[in-house]
Amino acid sequence: MRKLITAALAATMLVPVAASAQSYNEVRRDQREVRESRRDLQDARRYGDRRDVREARQELREDRRELREDRRDYRRSDRGYNRGNYNAPRGYRYRPVTVGYRFQPSYYGRNYWVNDWNQYRLARPGYNQQWVRYGNDVVLVDIRTGRVLRVQNRFFY
Repeated sequence: MRKLITAALAATMLVPVAASAQSYNEVRRDQREVRESRRDLQDARRYGDRRDVREARQELREDRRELREDRRDYRRSDRGYNRGNYNAPRGYRYRPVTVGYRFQPSYYGRNYWVNDWNQYRLARPGYNQQWVRYGNDVVLVDIRTGRVLRVQNRFFY
């Protein structure tokens, strides 16, 4: 009986991992298709006529769209990107930011740090850098200067 319960528990824990692995494989497959479509477009430009180039461009567009959709689904799959409400600093007003923008220290304080960056599939922050939640975005900030180094918009939902 104990073995049966253990096996059932292990099986239920493996289902989300298999689902995320499947979507990861779909992303990898789509990346390969985009590379192949780029090669086909180059060949069509070299050796084909206008119709071949047009068809290759259309195929490349479709492959890129599929890749975007699968990346979005993979990112939102089972990793818990719904972290709840964002409690902003006092006097907060959201404005989209770009690389080079300088935050006030209250915006990148410890309350807003994303410490589990690996769980969210974010790059490892460098020395004196930290991933910070800003609204529904995730921003890599240089802690010393407050400068934005990278931005991922609409990361949380």
